[in-house]
Amino acid sequence: MWREFLGPQARIIGVDMNPNAKKWESEGFEIYIGNQSDELFWQDFKKQVGRVDVILDDGGHTFEQQIITTEMLLDIINDHGMLVVEDTHTSYMDGFGYRRFSFLEYVKRFIDKINQRYSEFDNTVADQRVWSIQTYESFVAFHINRNASNLISERTDNGGEYDSAEGYRYSDNQALKSLDVLVRKLNFLKYIPGIKWLDAKARSYFIVRKSKRRLKKYFSSDS
Repeated sequence: MWREFLGPQARIIGVDMNPNAKKWESEGFEIYIGNQSDELFWQDFKKQVGRVDVILDDGGHTFEQQIITTEMLLDIINDHGMLVVEDTHTSYMDGFGYRRFSFLEYVKRFIDKINQRYSEFDNTVADQRVWSIQTYESFVAFHINRNASNLISERTDNGGEYDSAEGYRYSDNQALKSLDVLVRKLNFLKYIPGIKWLDAKARSYFIVRKSKRRLKKYFSSDS
């Protein structure tokens, strides 16, 4: 199937734990026998194989196998290539590993690392290996574009005229509106040390309280 799909010139490599898979070498495939949760196996594999365009993980589907395969192979994928992991629904099933360290929990953390690339954040925890991640039912695709991944992510200025436009981000937060009224009435308090810190904490509290109350239903297990 893969030969028919990719064409006669494609280099197709297979990895399996079953030595019987070596029989496919007679059909023009490269077959390596090893354990995909073994980091030493992957190190040796990378030395022999070099760079590739696409990796498809349709192996044992345990969290250990999926995560270690991803971590070990991202660096050998060419730009504009991808790594696709199949059967990721096992992250919600018993018998594939510790749920807290499931593959999809790993993917969620990876998304956090991608967004940490924004220049105003602590990008020491960011990850530049992956440009973007796509998720589907039972599939996750990691897209590789190193130039894009290493762009400096920062604010831009289009040079337009600043007209002091009023912000409406919190216009529906009645608690904040009441706080603003109080602050204007007690304007003299701004000279007290620490009042700005207290004001910021109060605003954060009212913002968190409102969003927690309204969004809780979208994070419940029944939604």
